[in-house]
Amino acid sequence: MLEYFKVILAKVSFDKVLFEKELIKALKNLMINEVKELKQWCTSKFNAKYSDIIDRCFGKFSKQLNLSI
Repeated sequence: MLEYFKVILAKVSFDKVLFEKELIKALKNLMINEVKELKQWCTSKFNAKYSDIIDRCFGKFSKQLNLSI
């Protein structure tokens, strides 16, 4: 599942709204260990372009589950 979401996020990375929508969908469908890996991947690939979205989405996710990722 993780690899699937990586492909999708890479394909929609041209559009800020689509990127955020797909990132939220990924966070809802992945296991915790996959979420941590996805955060690392997103940060390395898209941090320059979408750091605000990455921080917001992963921040909301970690607050909802009382996690620090």
